[in-house]
Amino acid sequence: MTTTVTSPLSGRTIGLAAVPDPVFSGAMVGPGTAIDPVREASEAVSPVDGIVVSLHPHAFVVVDGEGHGVLTHLGIDTVQLNGQGFELLVNKGDTVSRGQAVVRWNPAAVEEAGKSAICPVVALEATTDLLGEVREDGDVKSGDVLFTWQ
Repeated sequence: MTTTVTSPLSGRTIGLAAVPDPVFSGAMVGPGTAIDPVREASEAVSPVDGIVVSLHPHAFVVVDGEGHGVLTHLGIDTVQLNGQGFELLVNKGDTVSRGQAVVRWNPAAVEEAGKSAICPVVALEATTDLLGEVREDGDVKSGDVLFTWQ
């Protein structure tokens, strides 16, 4: 079965190599891509149907029925903001649908706080050879396909 991972945000895909954090740019957490989000208040949505297994103001993981965990990380070093500027819209353990709002945030406010608004979207515990074509450039809308995962 193939998992289709869709964009949790609107913006521009830039690929993991362009993320200003060595853990993500080196794909140490897993392969995937990254989004330079539109600079306006928005909702980050679930990239797959599944269960929210990890939930923080700045990041969340949804695991689908295939056991594939997808990490959405809202900005870089945003854990240092201690949740300021982020609003959780679901709870850990909730079942969510693709496109369902998970966190409300404002990328412009993240930048004003001195952090990068770049958002990695990562296939956890995967290898590059398991992913189909990964979108790494061009504009993307919330819900557009980023990559597939075997």
